[in-house]
Amino acid sequence: MSRLEPGESAPEFTLQTHEGQSVSLSDLRGRKTILYVYPAAMTPGCTTQAGDFRDGLDPFTDAGYAVYGLSPDSPEKLARFVEKEALTFPLLSDPDKEVMTAYGAFGEKTMYGKKVTGVIRSTFVIDEEGKIELAKYNVRAKGHVASLAKTLGVDLPA
Repeated sequence: MSRLEPGESAPEFTLQTHEGQSVSLSDLRGRKTILYVYPAAMTPGCTTQAGDFRDGLDPFTDAGYAVYGLSPDSPEKLARFVEKEALTFPLLSDPDKEVMTAYGAFGEKTMYGKKVTGVIRSTFVIDEEGKIELAKYNVRAKGHVASLAKTLGVDLPA
């Protein structure tokens, strides 16, 4: 499993949103994008992380970033997650895990001391040209959004 490095081209993708619309990386050119990968909608850690992005969305948007969540969940499950948690940004469905694999966010990881294969909680900042600006792997759900904001110079509400 190879990991992405700053300066590399972000792997192209076309995925369905929680609303059933197609989104391609090429559609996002000209705008800075935060693509965060999480294991499963409606689980405690993923709910915390999604809520943190929801609560901090305006400062990221004001700083010129679009935010997208990415998981292997179906668009239908993602739609329920968006409704239940009042999320205000698109969630992308990657049921075959092809995009996550291309980004190095699916593969072998250590969980509770054992080697397993699964989704690696990760965040990618993609610049206006489609290049990786920042690639963070094995991030923690709690506190990650605040850490990312600090790294990007985005002021979150207290």
